[in-house]
Amino acid sequence: MAKNIPPPPTPRLAWHPAFVQAFRLELEQYQDILEFIPELQLTSEPLRIDLAVIKKLKNIPIRKNIAAIFRSDNLLEYKSPGDHLSVADFYKVYGCACLYASLYAVPVTEITLTFVENRKPRKLLKHLREVRGYEVREAGAGIYVAAGDIFPIQVIDSGELSGEENVWLKGLRGGLETGEAMAILRAGREKGRGLLGAYLEVVLNANAGVFLEVGKMGNRGLTFDDVLVELGLTAKWKAEGREEGREEVARKALARGLSLETIGEITGLDLETIKSFADQ
Repeated sequence: MAKNIPPPPTPRLAWHPAFVQAFRLELEQYQDILEFIPELQLTSEPLRIDLAVIKKLKNIPIRKNIAAIFRSDNLLEYKSPGDHLSVADFYKVYGCACLYASLYAVPVTEITLTFVENRKPRKLLKHLREVRGYEVREAGAGIYVAAGDIFPIQVIDSGELSGEENVWLKGLRGGLETGEAMAILRAGREKGRGLLGAYLEVVLNANAGVFLEVGKMGNRGLTFDDVLVELGLTAKWKAEGREEGREEVARKALARGLSLETIGEITGLDLETIKSFADQ
């Protein structure tokens, strides 16, 4: 009788660097007037802001849905897929904003707070309405603005953002649909892989199956090297050699739920070899 062997664990993905890159891409047309500071450390202890976006030219408005509330200093908290924004997160960031104002001598009237999650944080929004007494309105698809505090505050449900206006943030998750994957690939070709390293690595790894299917749908076929790039294994391939690279791709594809037949097509390995990886 075959043993019920659990699939290999899915590797932990670096969502936060990808978020920073996605946010930069969303505001690319304003790159000359914005400065992006990831993992901004506020104290000697590990108390950090996920992303600070600083306007270098204060008199130029940012005409982008996710940044309409921006002032001079804008602090962002991001939650990876599988994590969630809590009321405690709100107060942590709120406290950091006060500390930031003190440490950097920034007027509190020039600071905004943005919270980003790929689903709607209902408990937090309810708390902002009922406990904090804020007026919370939906300023656009997936964007909730809270009025009533000295800090302008917004909560972004990135999964509900516009697929046309916010392709990068909306696509920063697993479970992408075929159309969403195609939109990312189209936009990515225009930017070039060099500008999208952290973003593509995490999104392609989180959605390996759908990107492989998109490749087939495009009638361009997938070479083994294409798959290595799309699974984020190019460096490993070069370092370990071709055969070891094939085996690594096979194991990773198994973890993503691809069929044995599809993995065989991609890697050129026989089905018995692939099955042996599943049984290990």
